[in-house]
Amino acid sequence: MVCSALRRVIHVHICLARKASHARRGYQHQARDSRPAASVLPAQVAPGSVVELLGKSYPQDDHTNLTQKVLSKVGRNLHNQQHHPLWLIKERVKEHFYRQYVGRSGTPLFSVYDHLSPVVTTWQNFDSLLIPADHPSRKKGDNYYLNQTHMLRAHTSAHQWDLLHAGLNAFLVVGDVYRRDQIDSQHYPVFHQLEGVRLFSKHELFAGIQDGESLQLFEQSSRSGHKQETHTMEATKLMEFDLKQTLTRLVTHLFGDGLEIRWVDCYFPFTHPSFEMEINFHGEWLEVLGCGVMEQQLVNSAGAQDQIGWAFGLGLERLAMILYDIPDIRLFWSEDERFLKQFCVSDINQKVKFQPLSRYPALINDISFWLPSENYAENDFYDLVRTIGGDLVEKVDLIDKFEHPNTCCPNCLSST
Repeated sequence: MVCSALRRVIHVHICLARKASHARRGYQHQARDSRPAASVLPAQVAPGSVVELLGKSYPQDDHTNLTQKVLSKVGRNLHNQQHHPLWLIKERVKEHFYRQYVGRSGTPLFSVYDHLSPVVTTWQNFDSLLIPADHPSRKKGDNYYLNQTHMLRAHTSAHQWDLLHAGLNAFLVVGDVYRRDQIDSQHYPVFHQLEGVRLFSKHELFAGIQDGESLQLFEQSSRSGHKQETHTMEATKLMEFDLKQTLTRLVTHLFGDGLEIRWVDCYFPFTHPSFEMEINFHGEWLEVLGCGVMEQQLVNSAGAQDQIGWAFGLGLERLAMILYDIPDIRLFWSEDERFLKQFCVSDINQKVKFQPLSRYPALINDISFWLPSENYAENDFYDLVRTIGGDLVEKVDLIDKFEHPNTCCPNCLSST
């Protein structure tokens, strides 16, 4: 669905549309206003301009690409709103870790951090996690930058180094994360992640292992697909086993017994070996989290040279959509009591099945526009649509892309 304001502005905004074009099936959209909407996408930055966010000011520069739509979500903290579905998932995970992992004094082994600011430095978001300077995940088209040195975190992993450097060796981090992305029922520019990290000393990892005193965490060897160059094979295999066992217990707690699980090898810059967990839910394999043995270089730089660690990250929306049968990610931002009251349960482990709020079908509109010859990314268009259309826009599909053979001008046709 798309409102008339979206159709009006999308043809006249200087960043994306220079000339209206005939849409498919002969529909023609007329621009009613020749001026672009000031808050749609950041234009040329005025000297001395700043972004005010969470009580702090950040000078803007050519990296600044925040929209009012995204800024309005900062501070909402859905994961901390009691009886919200994301809060329910967080509390269930937290309860599980509190019960399953207890320290010597009887207190929970894992500490929980769910109020950390989403504004981080680019060093925290990338460099601390060993993400190379030329890595595609740093692209301006994929992230929300306040300026060249500060951004809205793209993952809760941005806090790993700081918490390790503070001396913590077992913790969970929960928070909102921000990425420029496509528009459909599974993607939103703001979503929520839960991060888990645990470090082991030699004594902790090999405790209970016969002749464990003779085993070592570290060695100097060659890197392979199965281990890092600084880790022994014994330490790597035990870490992998403990990590997979921990996460299997977690998803079994969430989904119930009899769950079919499989592990897929993958790549992350800050873990090796790395895995994704997939579960067979209602006959369909679904990816629910990523994890791996932490890169020792990261652990060493944070001051924990004598320990080895694992880490995992999962999306709260992803889990909630599966567990509660929520069909569209936009619903998590709804303030409609008909949605929220469905999750007001006395027991956080109570089964809930979402009941749809509307039976009306979606409205489909085709929009055509000329593409700029340079400095254009698809996520620019998605940000424009979200800013003007808000959460009325359910999905945007690229239907056709055409380049005129004589003028070489590219044209796109999208359906929203």
